[in-house]
Amino acid sequence: MTCSPAHPHPPARGRGRALLPQAAVLGGAAAAILLVAFRDPNEAGHYPSCPFLLMTGYYCPGCGMMRLVHALTHGDVGTAFGLNPLLFVLLPVFGYLYVRWTVLAARGEPMRTLLFRPPVAYSFVGLLAVYWVVRNLPFAQALAP
Repeated sequence: MTCSPAHPHPPARGRGRALLPQAAVLGGAAAAILLVAFRDPNEAGHYPSCPFLLMTGYYCPGCGMMRLVHALTHGDVGTAFGLNPLLFVLLPVFGYLYVRWTVLAARGEPMRTLLFRPPVAYSFVGLLAVYWVVRNLPFAQALAP
């Protein structure tokens, strides 16, 4: 169903269906956060180890992520930052993007943002690659989990 210029918002009946993807993402994230909050990833045996770390001995860009979430859910912001600084800095960006996606979906508008344009996306992938390499170098131990 399309919206006319006089009625820019979809009917209330269709809004619930339009927000199903956002609800699924929110539910999945909440479940994962609750699991990590109550099952400490610092204790051996609760979660599998990072396959990349096991195979190579090097940290991947996501290493420390579960421990970061655990620390945040227990109010330990300093420890959380030290476990994965890049993810810590990106959390507000992900939050903003989620809220924007939800608001636009509720209005019946598509998600268009500068962040999804190729130069920005390629820059992000480049940043991730540089972070991946640098966090494994001896002089950058502050970036290691």
